[in-house]
Amino acid sequence: MKSLYILFFTLAVAFTSCNDSGIKDKSLLPSSVGNINSLQIITPNDLWNGIVGEAIRNNFAAPTDGLPQDEPLFSMNQMPPEAFSGFARSNRLFLYVVLSDENKATVAKDEYAKPQAGAVIKATSEEELVDLINKNAAKIIESFHASELKERQRRTSISLMKSDSLKKVMGVSMQIPSAYRIAKATDSFFWMRKDLKDGTTNILVYTVPLSMIKNDSTAVGDIIKIRDSIGSKLLPVEDEGQFITEDAYAPYLFKTKIDGKFAYETKGTWEVKGAWMGGPFINFAVRDEKNNRYLILEGFTYAPSAAKRDLQFELESILSTSKIE
Repeated sequence: MKSLYILFFTLAVAFTSCNDSGIKDKSLLPSSVGNINSLQIITPNDLWNGIVGEAIRNNFAAPTDGLPQDEPLFSMNQMPPEAFSGFARSNRLFLYVVLSDENKATVAKDEYAKPQAGAVIKATSEEELVDLINKNAAKIIESFHASELKERQRRTSISLMKSDSLKKVMGVSMQIPSAYRIAKATDSFFWMRKDLKDGTTNILVYTVPLSMIKNDSTAVGDIIKIRDSIGSKLLPVEDEGQFITEDAYAPYLFKTKIDGKFAYETKGTWEVKGAWMGGPFINFAVRDEKNNRYLILEGFTYAPSAAKRDLQFELESILSTSKIE
């Protein structure tokens, strides 16, 4: 009788979790779990210890752009497929890699929990798996990155700093955690910062004329010149040091959009000239043609004894919420 009850209960759950068309009802999925940028790798141990695991690590644990020390894109944890059940399926990010009778790579959304981003890679041989991993890694990483940005923004939205003055003076609003405070504000420059156990994370907002960034070929140099000029003038440094872009590492430049507007995204490291101080920065130069300006949104970290990947990721998630009035 007991086994019959269990059978009926299982069937009831199966039917109620699908809608009339037989499609899985994802509104019933459990909430996902996991630290930001934590990736669950599901693959057999022998694959993980061979060329397949090496391909996974080369792509998904590659160094994060713009940091002073190497930190992986994702913090990875591996488990064999037979262990991937129950609560283990609740991780917000997962990559499932196995040998199969077909060669296929797919991106999955909210497959076992919500929100969740996953990818499944199957192939008939280890060599084919490596090839599929290398070919599809960029697309999968982009999907994971977008999903984690949304999760970071969701967490931030729970407790926000009041930023009415930023909107009124600079014509821009963004979702900033309540842990931040305004360190300096003028009619053309805002500096907000959050105190860490050992250091700070910082947000800068200011504008420059459109003519200051001429074109793609000079964009990196123009942006560095702008931020070094602003930093040396408006960011106080002891002993007459200067807050500048570190020239030992070439910044990374990307094209993106903020609030639907074209933007240059620059990632690199800063330093205080003549002092042992430095850290990473992310800079968005948003082309605001209506107001004949570039709106500069920057986040930088000073945390000499801490890992900086997730600190910079939080700053990126904050800046990405910007709305230009």
